[in-house]
Amino acid sequence: MRIAMIGTGYVGLVSGACFSEFGVDVVCVDKNEAKIACLNDGEIPIFEPGLDDLVANNVKAGRLSFTTDLGPAVQAADAVFIAVGTPSRRGDGHADLSYVYAAAREIAENMDGYTVVVTKSTVPVGTGREVEKIIRETRPDAQFDVVSNPEFLREGSAINDFMRPDRVVIGTKSEKAREVMRQLYRPLYLIETPIIFTSRPTSELIKYAANTFLATKITFINEIADLCEKLDADVQDVARGIGLDGRIGRKFLHTGPGYGGSCFPKDTLALVRTAQDAGSPLRIVETVVDINSRRKKAMADRIIAACGGSVDGKTIAVLGVTFKPNTDDMRDAPSLDILPALAAAGADLRAYDPEGMKEAREMIPGVQWCDTAYETMGGANAVTILTEWNEFRMLDLARVKRLLKDPVMVDLRNIYNPTEMAQVGFRYHCLGRPFAEPAAVAAAVAEPV
Repeated sequence: MRIAMIGTGYVGLVSGACFSEFGVDVVCVDKNEAKIACLNDGEIPIFEPGLDDLVANNVKAGRLSFTTDLGPAVQAADAVFIAVGTPSRRGDGHADLSYVYAAAREIAENMDGYTVVVTKSTVPVGTGREVEKIIRETRPDAQFDVVSNPEFLREGSAINDFMRPDRVVIGTKSEKAREVMRQLYRPLYLIETPIIFTSRPTSELIKYAANTFLATKITFINEIADLCEKLDADVQDVARGIGLDGRIGRKFLHTGPGYGGSCFPKDTLALVRTAQDAGSPLRIVETVVDINSRRKKAMADRIIAACGGSVDGKTIAVLGVTFKPNTDDMRDAPSLDILPALAAAGADLRAYDPEGMKEAREMIPGVQWCDTAYETMGGANAVTILTEWNEFRMLDLARVKRLLKDPVMVDLRNIYNPTEMAQVGFRYHCLGRPFAEPAAVAAAVAEPV
């Protein structure tokens, strides 16, 4: 089979490469000439573990190619995937569908014979209907079906999520389109992946409902963490205690500075607007959006409080700026709220991130970017962990303590054990767990039995 993937962003590039690994002939199309030139030179514009090898192997095998010329790619395709961006629209929070609709028009102008047009981008309910209308108006003679096929890829583990997904959702009432999609996903049938065939509106809503539920789960445990601090309870034990209930599950019950990334912020907001327009507001989701926004802004205050109530003239070492580990994605990362607030309060910032600094330099001015985690700490008054990269989980704590002017760590990802940190002599501040005074812990350890 042959497909054209319109858009070489995160979703389009990963999906195109993975389909080619299935044995499908894939042409990825993008208007960005510089990006296509880089891809043709073997340079991958995003960081995703394993993607560079996957792309290289399938380009070499002749199953994957990149072009700016949409026409030939669409004309030769059995299915055309729309995988362009749908960012939040300025002013009202609705998803900006201008790229989707522009792609639909270009696809219509170039289709040759029966074609399945698949929306892979995250789009509000009703988008498939509008895409179908655009294609029909542009090419009244066209033979086609429009299908919804949302992606469920986690940045940092996207290839595995595509190759071994929890489920595949396909929205169409056309049996002809279903058969094309069955053939495309045939390798997943062999490993008994659940394939859900449903209507287009239902498929479109599944994607938003899934992301919104996960964002709600994150926000719930963050609020529980705040309550734990008031009640001298431990949020990690609470999360484990409730997560072992099969009805709840353990995933996404990790407290932190708030969710970010390319999906949750825009998808929760888009679903809120869709629900309001439909006259069926989602009050829970509206609250989730508000709480998460407030939480990211409040994290700077926590760091300031840990530094004695002021960071004016103090140096803060920052570990991690991407919204999560194993990605270079800075979209809606908590650091975009936290670091400017610390700078505004007078702090000097030194930061390090294994993959995100190139993009972060352009987004967060006034930061001294360092080559290693330890370079950020020399003479700093405190170190804060914003992203839980693996290399931050096993820091040489004795070395960290020697480098810091004051032994203060503000861990917004709860990587370390508070009692153990106090034993080493740190004033260790985390989320939703009791604070252990270094002196008290040292005295308890020294007390004879």
